[in-house]
Amino acid sequence: MIADDKGAVPRGYRFADHVPYDTPDDLSELHGPTSGIVRVGPHIDTSQDPTYDLADAGDLIALYSAVVRAGSADDHRRLLDRATLERLWPDLVLPHRCRETWTAHFPRLRTLGLRALSV
Repeated sequence: MIADDKGAVPRGYRFADHVPYDTPDDLSELHGPTSGIVRVGPHIDTSQDPTYDLADAGDLIALYSAVVRAGSADDHRRLLDRATLERLWPDLVLPHRCRETWTAHFPRLRTLGLRALSV
């Protein structure tokens, strides 16, 4: 539990430091779609129309950022494509801890650099 017995959150507590991030066991498991329209669940995108057009560069980066950040390992396997993930990795907008979790699990991703800001 985060709060003490009076309901107070400890000083210095940051929610971002406690968000769990999931990864697949291996990048070779990623066989998601590479074309078409993709719809994701509300645990990934809470907007009224959580659809992404994979032919649109902005949608593609937004989808991959959201799925890496909020998806389960099953979501990763179903929605991400390995080659596309590796191509987009430097541009994904991810929290620092999320990026660190993925690069610790998949050192290959570290070699791909970083162009986007970590948030």
